[in-house]
Amino acid sequence: MRLIRGLSHAKKFPKGCVLTIGNFDGVHLGHQAVISGLAQEGKRLGLPVVIMLFEPQPLEYFQGENGPARITRLREKVLQLKQLPVDEVYVLRFSRVLADWEPEYFIQEVLCNSLNVKYLVVGDDFHFGKARRGTFSLLQSWGHKMGFDVSDTQPYLLQGKRVSSTLIRDALAKGDLDSAALFLGRSFSVCGRVVHGDKRGRTLGFPTANVEMFRKTSPVVGVFAITLTGLGGQVIRGVANVGNRPTVKGIGLLLEVHLFDFNEDIYGRYVEVHFKKKIRDEKHFQSLEELKLQIREDITVAKSSLDY
Repeated sequence: MRLIRGLSHAKKFPKGCVLTIGNFDGVHLGHQAVISGLAQEGKRLGLPVVIMLFEPQPLEYFQGENGPARITRLREKVLQLKQLPVDEVYVLRFSRVLADWEPEYFIQEVLCNSLNVKYLVVGDDFHFGKARRGTFSLLQSWGHKMGFDVSDTQPYLLQGKRVSSTLIRDALAKGDLDSAALFLGRSFSVCGRVVHGDKRGRTLGFPTANVEMFRKTSPVVGVFAITLTGLGGQVIRGVANVGNRPTVKGIGLLLEVHLFDFNEDIYGRYVEVHFKKKIRDEKHFQSLEELKLQIREDITVAKSSLDY
């Protein structure tokens, strides 16, 4: 799979391509079903399978810090998409200029001239372009003129619910990791590099690995039982805190992981933290001793939930 940033690096597909456009936040089971169907159509037509994403996501651009917390950052999306039948992923920088493109210009210049789309899948509520004038019906109309077919994404239902990023985000916010994992098709996880912290966990007797999140907001906050991968095939169990460390006046969003029976130097390693069970919300403690007692209790609960 090739990752291509911007249309300046686009190479027009001589025979065309099949394409879907969206945020794909979480790359959940609904997204996977769309991509699977797109890949089947690509195989039937003998054309490459292409996905188009926007960075930042449109709601992030328009709402800023009030936008919804991401389930997956771009790098995490790419890691998930690599496991699916996708040939190329185009990432377009979302900006005021792009938002103000006339929808007809987007269709003509991007879909037709740049990518030579022959089959397009989008949601029937998809809107794009200036004043959101671009609609599913407009795409269909242009498709008839320009020689590409347009199909809508079908709802993916599981346990009577339509799987969506919003549904998963709500489950994560409630601490319902089992439902989130069901709809994602895997445990919710965060990827990042282990960086140096203030070593405060070590002074408390519970050394932690600090994992870069590169997020302003997180869909999960609190203390969790986790597993960690990315260290040569090992699956290491532990407990993690996501938040701002109110007791020690932490600044910014942190992911701190305490790994059980593990004492290797992993600074600089790129790891994935898989969230298995929520233990509790963040809370303020009157003293570090009270915090230490709570951490011991958190570890006991985490080990029990992980069958440690």
